[in-house]
Amino acid sequence: MSTIERPPVRHISDFLGSIQIFSTAVNDLLAERLRKVSGTGITFSQVKLLKLIAMTEGHSISDVAAYLGVSNAAASKAVDRMVRRGMLRRTEAESDRRAVELSLTSEGRAVVDSYNVATQEAMAELFGSLTPETLKEITRTLDQLSVAIFDRDSRGGDEVCFRCGIHFRERCLLRQSRSRDCFYHQHKKKPTGGGSTE
Repeated sequence: MSTIERPPVRHISDFLGSIQIFSTAVNDLLAERLRKVSGTGITFSQVKLLKLIAMTEGHSISDVAAYLGVSNAAASKAVDRMVRRGMLRRTEAESDRRAVELSLTSEGRAVVDSYNVATQEAMAELFGSLTPETLKEITRTLDQLSVAIFDRDSRGGDEVCFRCGIHFRERCLLRQSRSRDCFYHQHKKKPTGGGSTE
């Protein structure tokens, strides 16, 4: 019976270093695109909040807090800030005072739409030299490693969220690997075109 040879630690370190550098470079690129479409007043956290509202329905402050990875008080402040800036509308739900009805204003929708277009153009330029097969293989490898880390993590409970849908993809790694659901997928708005996004 053959055994799988473990890669040397230095190769693993090089791989992790490359991922960190790549992640930083992509974040810097996205931050630059965000500044171009919205000026300097919108943060990544605020764009994530706007995208969450754009793509889901039936919100509560605790849902927003869990998604952003902050306390309920911080989530409430974040929502209030975006309401004051004219990006969000906030009303109490009639059936449950803890739930809030959050919706994008036309200004908030314009920011999300402009940001999506700008990031898609930037990613198309960045990855234009790679074949679809290469991208799929890298994606499979990174997905396998991400789920393996989640499975080994002693905290591996429902509080872990990879936030797949809000950033670049609809397919949730954690839903795929186990019977589990997240706020995003529980409250995702139905597609208007009739197609499935899973």
